[in-house]
Parts: sequence; C-alpha cells; structure tokens
Amino acid sequence: MTEVTIGIIGGSGLYKMEALQNVEEVQIDTPFGKPSDALIVGTLDGVRVAFLARHGRHHHLLPSDLPFRANIYAMKSIGVKYLISASAVGSLKEEAKPLDMVIPDQFIDRTKNRISTFFGDGIVAHITFGDPVCPHLAGIVADAVDSLNLTDVTLHRGGTYVCMEGPAFSTKAESNLYRSWGATIIGMTNLPEAKLAREAEIAYATLALVTDYDCCHPDHDSVTVDMVIANLHKNAINAQKVIQETVRRLAANPPQSDAHESLKYAILTPLDKVPDVTKERLGLLLKKYV
Repeated sequence: MTEVTIGIIGGSGLYKMEALQNVEEVQIDTPFGKPSDALIVGTLDGVRVAFLARHGRHHHLLPSDLPFRANIYAMKSIGVKYLISASAVGSLKEEAKPLDMVIPDQFIDRTKNRISTFFGDGIVAHITFGDPVCPHLAGIVADAVDSLNLTDVTLHRGGTYVCMEGPAFSTKAESNLYRSWGATIIGMTNLPEAKLAREAEIAYATLALVTDYDCCHPDHDSVTVDMVIANLHKNAINAQKVIQETVRRLAANPPQSDAHESLKYAILTPLDKVPDVTKERLGLLLKKYV
C-alpha cells in the first residue's frame, strides 16, 4: 500500500468521511492488538488519507475501552506523520457555545484507567509534553475553519481540554471545579491519543466540536443524550468540511514538527540493554535510533 502521511480519527458522530473516494479498508494487527476498526484509506481532493472511527463505526467502544495504543500504532505503521483528531466535547466556558469549534493547545488528565505509553517492559522513555499539540498543525486546522465561514460556528484558537474518564458525564461539582481551573472544554478521549502520538513522533492536533455546556451553565439544562446527539449530527457535517480543507492545505505545505523528532533524546535505556522481545514490539518506533 502507498504510504499515507495524513491520518484522521473521527469521534462521536463522525464515523466516516463522505467525500472519500477510491476507498479501501485496511485491517491491521499491531503488537497492542487490533485498532477500534479497520483503517479506511481513500482519496480526499486527490490526497491519500487514512480515517479511523475512534469508537468503531457502530460506536461500540466505551472511552475507557478504546485501544489507544493500537490505534496510534496502526496509523504509524502506514506512514502517518500528521494526525487530526475530531472530537465531541462539552463546553466549560460561556463563550464556547454548542456548535462552536475549539482548537485546544493544552490538556489536563483526569483519567484513571488508561495506558498512555508504548514504553515499559525494559525500556524507559520520557517525552517532553509541555506543549502537547503541534502548533503548526493546529494552526492549519484553525485557518481551515476560518476560511470556510461556517454558519453559526465561532472558532476558538487555544484553550484547555480536560480529559475525564467517563462514561458518565460530570457532576456539577466536578464541572465547577474544572471551570475554576480555567479549562475550556471537556471530553473523554484525546489525552491518551496526544501522548501516544508524541511517542510515535506524529504531529497531533484536536478539532473539538462543542455539543453542550456540560452541566455547569446556570441558564441551560444539564446535558442530555438527546441534546448531544442532535448537535453531534450538525457538528459532523461541519467537521468533514474542515477536515477536507485542512487536508488540502496540509498536503500543499506540510510543516516540519518538533513531534517528528520527539524520541531523539527521550529514550533513557541503552538500546543494547533492552530485552529483544521489547525491541521487536517497538521496532516501528525505535528503528530510527537503532
């Protein structure tokens, strides 16, 4: 298969890309198990991309049960260097309204049961993660949103994404706590992806699609599933337009990202001391440095 450098992970409501042409389903087995679904590889405005439904095309995977390592490893295995993550989120700030889009530049981890590293089993690596999103890729996504002049959509450049465990939504006390921290949005999936993408030397950015006001807004009802689903469908249409424009811009001028060299000084264990079975499992990530 021809190498694919641009990957897309679609979250709740975005289970396929309607504009994809010349589509093929690629089943990939990884050392970390199977991804959430087959990778859908196709052409978007003449550019080959790989799409993955984060929760599976029939939304059968809980956030805590997502095979995050397999998903990122599978993208890496076909050559992905840039990963665009479209994700449904709740808003923690009044100015970030339902149907708005946020391109966060920070994360807060409130998960409990996630494996968010490829390393261990005889090898130690510590990536730098002060800036968890690639600013160049995030800028391209944001510029794509701006260029489309989407109806009823305001773009928010920057902001903090709280990643909670789920699957239940927040209590009001939790929501107010996150607001007091200055957080902008809340979701259940993107932080493990961002960490693993950095370890895999993939540039990563989030296109966050606001569905609701979480449960903290005094003038709005607490979040309900019906409310979220209605806005999911509207957001999915807009998200596909943004992704298509992002891919066009990214293919025309792919930036060099610090993420592409993130393991250069991160691995502390001498590679000749790493167990062979571990080196084999992580061969895709380590081959530049062996």
